[in-house]
Amino acid sequence: MYSSFFDGITLDPALMMIPLDDHMVHRGHGVFDTTMLFNRYLYDLDSHLVRFLDSASKAKISSPFPRKTLRSILIQLAAASKCTTGSLRFWLSAGPGDFLLSASGLRNSQFYAVVISQNFSECSKGVKVITSTIPMKPPLFAAMKNVNYLPNVHSKMEAEEKGVFASIWVDDQGYVAEGPNANVAFISKRKELLLPLSDKILIGCTAKRLLVLASKLVEQGLLRSVSTRDVTVAEAKNSAEMMFVSSLLPILPIVEWDEQPIGDGLVGELTLAISALLWEDIISGPETRRVPVLHEQMVAT
Repeated sequence: MYSSFFDGITLDPALMMIPLDDHMVHRGHGVFDTTMLFNRYLYDLDSHLVRFLDSASKAKISSPFPRKTLRSILIQLAAASKCTTGSLRFWLSAGPGDFLLSASGLRNSQFYAVVISQNFSECSKGVKVITSTIPMKPPLFAAMKNVNYLPNVHSKMEAEEKGVFASIWVDDQGYVAEGPNANVAFISKRKELLLPLSDKILIGCTAKRLLVLASKLVEQGLLRSVSTRDVTVAEAKNSAEMMFVSSLLPILPIVEWDEQPIGDGLVGELTLAISALLWEDIISGPETRRVPVLHEQMVAT
């Protein structure tokens, strides 16, 4: 863990603590982001940092460090952890100081980060989803990656109580929004890749990357087009294929929604082709997307 509160990296779990009077703890005044660490490379770190600082600006939290320094700290933390594959999660908090509602009396904003060891593999089995009955966040809060995740937690719990993987939010106009912690994408029966990205949801870094990579399938004639627009529930459920898109999946096929099969109810070939593109990018993509973590060059503090 790295903490700006004690200005250093610790490998001792007993020291991986956040002050109880930190506004992120008792008021939810904080933002976060996550990037994948795979085979000693951090995938798409810079895109996540851009979104991270954009979320902080919307949450009215100033960073204690410039982006370049945040980036350096995260790379050093990944190296110090000796972890080769896992997730790198990081937070900006309004900071500790008191238990009031206002942040005016706080000392300084704080930066925290942890490395979590976990395995990743390409998702080839499909999952089932339902429409969430939990109210969506208003656009102001949905469009920033903040720590107020109680609606997301309730949405996930609702799905688990009904024996499915997750819930899908639908906005008040009947358009598909997102899952509790992932964007959704569809392949129409005309072989169009559709992503319902709008100002009402959090636009994922992986979803943005997918839009670029999927153009290769258009060039190959496998997809007709790639686009972002509003998608109604009826159109979505009539799709040939459906998937979750997020940083740590990165693609998870969806085969059933509200007990209705998507397409033929099986994982589609185009979904797997899209997944393969993202995994190729993670494993051997351009240097602009993969930041090396050199463990042997790091001395932990």
